[in-house]
Amino acid sequence: MKQLDASKMKTYVPSDAEVAKKDWIVLDANEQVLGRLAVQIADILRGKNKPTYTPHLDMGDNVIVINANTVKVTGNKEQGKHYATYTGHMGGHYTETTKEIREKDAARLISHAVKGMLPANRLGRAIFRKLHVYNGAEHPHAAQQPTKIN
Repeated sequence: MKQLDASKMKTYVPSDAEVAKKDWIVLDANEQVLGRLAVQIADILRGKNKPTYTPHLDMGDNVIVINANTVKVTGNKEQGKHYATYTGHMGGHYTETTKEIREKDAARLISHAVKGMLPANRLGRAIFRKLHVYNGAEHPHAAQQPTKIN
């Protein structure tokens, strides 16, 4: 049996300098299911859709989500799912349903779902800053020349 020489086997790991320029991608949330859309957004933000994906580097692109107010939820989640917040003061615990959040700011639904799919560390916070969610069809990022994905 032939012996393998460990010095000849190399694993390619890109450095920060080799990471490609960040692109801008537009996703339309119109009539899409919240969870399935959030998975797609999280994968693009982390860079899992690229062949050079490395878990400890920020490889992803900037993502613009439009029409967040028309995203769908399945089942009884419109009334049955509760989002909890806490102000830090005694008695400052609040819960809101999906319907209440949608009426105030529907972009929070997508942001909350995507943030839960990212790592809970310094890298995850840096990745989350590349997400831009808007309730309407307009966004102020035309100068970045984003590409639209269906």
